[in-house]
Amino acid sequence: MRLRHRDGQLIHLGYCTNVHPGEDLPQIMAQLDAYAVPARRLAGTDRLGVGLWLAAPVAAQLAADRQAVARLRRDLDARGLEVVTLNGFPYRSFHAPVVKYAVYQPDWLSRERLDYTVNLARVLAGLLPPDAARGSVSTLPLAWRTGWTPRHWSAARRQLDELATELAALRAQTGRLVRVAFEPEPGCVMESTAQTIAGLAGVDTEYLGVCLDLAHLACGWEEPASALAQLARAGLPVVKVQVSAALGAEHPEEAGTAAALRGYAEPRFLHQTRNARGQATDDLAEALDARLAGPWRVHYHVPLHAAPQPPLHATVDVLLSALAVLIGGETAVCDHLEVETYTWSVLPAAQRPAGDAQLAEGIAAELCFTRDELLALGLSECATAEVRS
Repeated sequence: MRLRHRDGQLIHLGYCTNVHPGEDLPQIMAQLDAYAVPARRLAGTDRLGVGLWLAAPVAAQLAADRQAVARLRRDLDARGLEVVTLNGFPYRSFHAPVVKYAVYQPDWLSRERLDYTVNLARVLAGLLPPDAARGSVSTLPLAWRTGWTPRHWSAARRQLDELATELAALRAQTGRLVRVAFEPEPGCVMESTAQTIAGLAGVDTEYLGVCLDLAHLACGWEEPASALAQLARAGLPVVKVQVSAALGAEHPEEAGTAAALRGYAEPRFLHQTRNARGQATDDLAEALDARLAGPWRVHYHVPLHAAPQPPLHATVDVLLSALAVLIGGETAVCDHLEVETYTWSVLPAAQRPAGDAQLAEGIAAELCFTRDELLALGLSECATAEVRS
């Protein structure tokens, strides 16, 4: 979806395809046909943004074959889909039976992570619509915290400096600007806004910046206006926003609330849990077993448009507060917005989509929810002629 801010900026809104498990091109296109194309029609838009997740092998394949990238772009265009952003956080196997901590490997101490990210940037430069101001690739916040030592900061910085050099070379070769956005996440070496500012101090902000995930921000119990003001003072650009909501519980010690939370404890993804006092566990089951004091916020991306059954709730209030600061002012802070609810397949059974059509409906409903909130902030939808220009 494309919207226009009052400052004239083109705002891109799409959904992240890491909700789908496909890791080769035929699987990716089949899943776009099954979900993205129906979601576009249901949302009533001629052009839908998809934040592609490309696993490392297919990213390498495409980066080495410019003609394959051109074919992919034609295939996307024929379906009314466009790509301005890629999700480069999961390296591969994001829908394995158990992911948990593996999603943070390889980290930014490894050559594999750098090569993967550069490959994604090369692919994205060939997929960008002609009128897109820039492209973005989101990535992990350097590494999981365990085992990280002070000497690792300098090693990671060398990688980031090389990344910026590669992105500058790509721009010189193609004329397209692609920026990489580091995504603060609970449990990582860059979790809080303060840690992110410290970790990215001195990077080349022409090419590197922050991916602000609104569920992660909520889990850190950070106030959006304050967090964004800190980033602005530090000169760190918000390159991409993941429009997401976390799971919340006011009184997890109560039997009914604890039982409801148990329904969300599942084996695939890590669900870091934080309370308002700053106490933390790495997973929801650990928090339940430890009887962590409430209230809680849980790193579990829940559908934006459909609140969890009481007594649980979603942190949509944090999401709306953040959008008001990011988009509701006289100028837009960020122009790449991506709905990232990747947990549809592990929701409690009563809330899980039953088949392809229901998942497509859910994706469309989240996009419409977000679009309506952006329109309420004063944005306008782009006309069909403008979309196709």
